[in-house]
Amino acid sequence: MRKPFLIGLAFAAMAAYSSIYDSGVAGIIAASHAAEPGYASQVNNEREIKVTATLQKIPNKAKTWDFEVVMETHTKALNDDLVKSSLLIVEGKQNLPLSWEGAPPGGHHRKGKLRFKAVAPQPVAMELQIRLAEDPFPRSFKWLLK
Repeated sequence: MRKPFLIGLAFAAMAAYSSIYDSGVAGIIAASHAAEPGYASQVNNEREIKVTATLQKIPNKAKTWDFEVVMETHTKALNDDLVKSSLLIVEGKQNLPLSWEGAPPGGHHRKGKLRFKAVAPQPVAMELQIRLAEDPFPRSFKWLLK
């Protein structure tokens, strides 16, 4: 009697996990992570698109802050306009990008620099959000600077 119950319980757990994973909740959990210290590259690999974001060194009195962004996939064209789909959040304020300097939309591999106006004084932390066309929520990349 106990063995069929345990087997049923195992199947119910697998079904619940599958339901949560397919609904995107697992993606939300995977996307929420603590801020990385310094300038470490961060990777988000969801929905068959890998996005790597790297905060470039911020010299004193810099006029812009640059992020190297690399996008890779093997299943669809990368057609997003990153100027329209990105935000930099600093101390609760949303900052729009100034420009994207890199590969144009299309293809399976894109690399370039996403440029934002510098915020003074330099904050303790910042968050880059990129929301691609098929993303139900933005991909989040966080850095601790101090």
